[in-house]
Amino acid sequence: DCVRASDQCLKEQSCSTKFRTLRQCVAGKESNFSRATGLEAKDECRSAMEALKQKSLYNCRCKRGMKKEKNCLRIYWSMYQSLQGNDLLEDSPYEPVNSRLSDIFRLAPIVSGEVCLQLNGFVVLSKGNNCLDAAKACNLNDTCKRYRSAYITPCTSSTSNEICNKRKCHKALRLFFDKVPPKHSYGMLFCSCRDVACTERRRQTIVPVCSYEDREKPNCLNLQESCKKNYICRSRLADFFTNCQPESRSVSSCLKENYADCLLAYSGLIGTVMTPNYIDSSSLSVAPWCDCSNSGNDIDECQKFLNFFQDNTCL
Repeated sequence: DCVRASDQCLKEQSCSTKFRTLRQCVAGKESNFSRATGLEAKDECRSAMEALKQKSLYNCRCKRGMKKEKNCLRIYWSMYQSLQGNDLLEDSPYEPVNSRLSDIFRLAPIVSGEVCLQLNGFVVLSKGNNCLDAAKACNLNDTCKRYRSAYITPCTSSTSNEICNKRKCHKALRLFFDKVPPKHSYGMLFCSCRDVACTERRRQTIVPVCSYEDREKPNCLNLQESCKKNYICRSRLADFFTNCQPESRSVSSCLKENYADCLLAYSGLIGTVMTPNYIDSSSLSVAPWCDCSNSGNDIDECQKFLNFFQDNTCL
């Protein structure tokens, strides 16, 4: 991971010098770097980048929910912001996940509306509230119950003049989706439904009045800019863009042929300013809390961003 790669780099003088130079390039000519300006600075930055391509830092990645995740991501972006030379989120800073996640999603696809259960050798259809069943299953699992209780409290307690502490709520939600076994966390988030009571429970899984909604809807491009200023949000969004690229000619409708990785990346956005949720109780359409009003000349770009959530065949 990038933390370990950075530690190794700092032990080598040549690597350490080049890495410090690169970080100063990213941060923008800081005081001790102001001696190099204009073309000189660009050459020095390019030279540092080329030298670091031979080091383990060049291919480092992070694990979602790891102990030093924010520090790891800060190191990653100091490398790749220079490498890309732009602000596009073209690659994920997270290492690929276990492909066995596909099996979890295959067991209870959200669009099926019915779950098959095998009882005494006979296959039967469950027509109950699958989202309620998922919540009950969570309460029977110690880890799921503990982390769920840990986010319910800050996401529902009101402070003096606010409905909740959004920052604490978001942090606790991230922990829930990063630490709880997937069959329980995704069971609650992606449970299949046949009626409004079930879909409303699914929509309420992340306590939307605190974690999702706000007094006013911001413009989606402004929300995206806000997300990019935070290492975790920026990285989760990059992971989402990377793993949820639609492709109509593929079997899974995903460019990477793995819709499980897309759903995992989607869940990773929950607990950031870009937190997505089901828009209502009558469809599977999802979106972050934003719209494209006041987009001016950027209306097409804004709509494209919003459609990546609302009208994405891979997702």
